[in-house]
Amino acid sequence: MSLSNAPLEIHVHGDVPLRPDVQFEQIQEALKPLWKYGGARSLAGAAQSIYEEEPGIRFEKKEHVLQICWTVAGDEDFRQALDEMCMGLNELAQEGAAIEVTFYDVDFDEEEGDPEEDSRDDFAMLFVGPNPAAIMQVQRNLLVEDVVNLMERHFDGSELSGVVAEIDKLFGDRFDALVSSLEIGKRPRGGTGGGAGGSHGGRRPRHLH
Repeated sequence: MSLSNAPLEIHVHGDVPLRPDVQFEQIQEALKPLWKYGGARSLAGAAQSIYEEEPGIRFEKKEHVLQICWTVAGDEDFRQALDEMCMGLNELAQEGAAIEVTFYDVDFDEEEGDPEEDSRDDFAMLFVGPNPAAIMQVQRNLLVEDVVNLMERHFDGSELSGVVAEIDKLFGDRFDALVSSLEIGKRPRGGTGGGAGGSHGGRRPRHLH
């Protein structure tokens, strides 16, 4: 498919802490599904977003963090590239991290379009990490933040400890079921973080670092 007439603009956003021993060549290989999709021959060739105001794909050596704020033209087949990217980043991640992906329908006009026509806008939250426990930890933290933010409209934060405890129990039960007899890491623990996984429609603002 020619990206020049692609029906979607796809924005990928997230910060992934990497292991101290990870080298740029490993990052380039892990992100190969993205830069190949963009038609480049290397990560450097695709690191710049189609929007100049977005930082694109950057490796911050001092913090050893991969920063992504990058938009590419594409279609639904980009989801396969995302799946492959996540598998690659799992091998390099120091801890769990969330990556937001927003699909914008470039042809849909909410004001002038056909009211019977549905937008192809969509949003997905992806998770990467060195093991399932690290990924569940991020999912747990994001869910707690979302739930607390919602319920603090009606309750004081000090009243929500029981709600947080129930969320921890749900994730603990899920983790125990996953582990079964195999030891793969520590249980998700209490802490703070930001939004749960899943996907839903609707436009979301682009993030700029």
